[in-house]
Amino acid sequence: MLRLSEIKLPLDHPESVLEAAIRARLAELGVAGDEFIRYTVFRRAHDARKRADIKLTYIVDVEVTDEAAALRRLADVPHCGVTPDMSYKFVARAPEQLSTPRPVVIGMGPCGLFAGLILAQMGFRPIILERGKAVRERTKDTFGLWRKSVLNPESNVQFGEGGAGTFSDGKLYSQIKDPKHYGRKVLDEFVLAGAPEDILYLSRPHIGTFRLVSMVEKMRAKIHELGGEVRFETRVEDIEIEDGKVRGLKLSTGETLRTDHVVLAVGHSARDTFQMLFDRGVYMEAKPFSLGFRIEHPQGVIDRSRFGKFAGHKQLGAADYKVVHHCSNGRAVYSFCMCPGGTVVAATSEPGRVVTNGMSQYSRAERNANAGIVVGITPEDYPGGPMAGIAFQRKWEERAFELGGGNYMAPGQLVGDFIAGRPSTSLGSVVPSYKPGVRPTDLSTALPDYAIEAIREALPQMEKKIAGFAMHDAVLTGVETRTSSPVRVRRGDDYQSVNVEGLYPAGEGAGYAGGIYSAAIDGIEVAEAVALKIMSQQKA
Repeated sequence: MLRLSEIKLPLDHPESVLEAAIRARLAELGVAGDEFIRYTVFRRAHDARKRADIKLTYIVDVEVTDEAAALRRLADVPHCGVTPDMSYKFVARAPEQLSTPRPVVIGMGPCGLFAGLILAQMGFRPIILERGKAVRERTKDTFGLWRKSVLNPESNVQFGEGGAGTFSDGKLYSQIKDPKHYGRKVLDEFVLAGAPEDILYLSRPHIGTFRLVSMVEKMRAKIHELGGEVRFETRVEDIEIEDGKVRGLKLSTGETLRTDHVVLAVGHSARDTFQMLFDRGVYMEAKPFSLGFRIEHPQGVIDRSRFGKFAGHKQLGAADYKVVHHCSNGRAVYSFCMCPGGTVVAATSEPGRVVTNGMSQYSRAERNANAGIVVGITPEDYPGGPMAGIAFQRKWEERAFELGGGNYMAPGQLVGDFIAGRPSTSLGSVVPSYKPGVRPTDLSTALPDYAIEAIREALPQMEKKIAGFAMHDAVLTGVETRTSSPVRVRRGDDYQSVNVEGLYPAGEGAGYAGGIYSAAIDGIEVAEAVALKIMSQQKA
């Protein structure tokens, strides 16, 4: 098929206008009207660089009768190409009898879910271990924190079926390179599990929490149907390593599970697991991450700033944003995990600590927009080795718990007061969405001095890009610390740990992804590596 890009049309165009534009482009290729058969939309986005003239932009795949003749003329026509083959092809098929123990996946977030699914689809009957509960039980526990200030350390926003991504905006895009089109496999599986089909062509697709819950259940059912196994409320307490090779896992149930291949997909909050791996000599290193606050504005303020007179248009939906400022103290402050029409959520997994994150439903219809406003830091800011970043995160999470009053309420401050350097004693027109609640206070001691200084400088500068960003009544809520893993479990080109054969560090927790989409893709790549390794051993 032919792929045509850069087709720009008005927001309210009828479908016939798109087909006419496609036919006009084909005419440039010398394709007569009666040669046109059909088209499908590969990608739809909007171009809002000119707020007074926002356009929809399309990439389409077109079928014509004499495709070979059209292809010969592509070189001289801009924005034309050949539609790539994006179908997923399995790298291996398991034999009926494996000579090695079944592969094990630790963690059932996006990475572990897709690693397990791909292994199951190839016939390797994986065992997936998840320390938390099944997604619906886990949702009840999560609501227990939000509504009653009761934390279950093993079942919360971070731990349980679906991982941290279940309670998020459900974004399904990334800037990672994907030459093998693994992302399409991710989207196809999500659609089969009940996601709306528009995620296949929207440029910035998302799903939202409530839809993700049922999708995760259906994907688990598929793994079971293919011979895989999922064990909930099963924490890995130790790893058995002999002569530099994985030989088994000791579980919280008291069982020792024999295996030679372990996918480590534990997420960025499995701090006890990282400590265990460090104690066992698995090579890991400290890595950069970011920390800061959540900021909330009325969604209408963001819509008007981004879309002008088109704010609220059904084709545009709730507006998002991406801002960054490079500060005079050498720090970078940027928006992170922006959630249009969403809520700020309690995301701690440890008693006596407060952590924030953002979440949206598919409709993105809540009154506020929120995003992390975070400061980049490096291991130089928290010297002390691979585990020092975790201690650094905990320090500021404990401080937030204290500032919030010690009952999982979050400390908050009006943006105007924060910039002016005075405590907030009450909230204004922006009603914060964080539950169990927000306590007005002074956030100047909620982060390191350099971070406070950087954010104070950045907010007025971001106002120049998004009108209303530094409005007095916008709310900052602390703290955002789980932007990414503070450690990287080093792996080689074969996806195995650099010093433990059979251990496959994967996803966000191991330092190789950031978000649902990239973590799922990494899970596919690691599953393929495991399958090829098992098959090579089978032949030996």
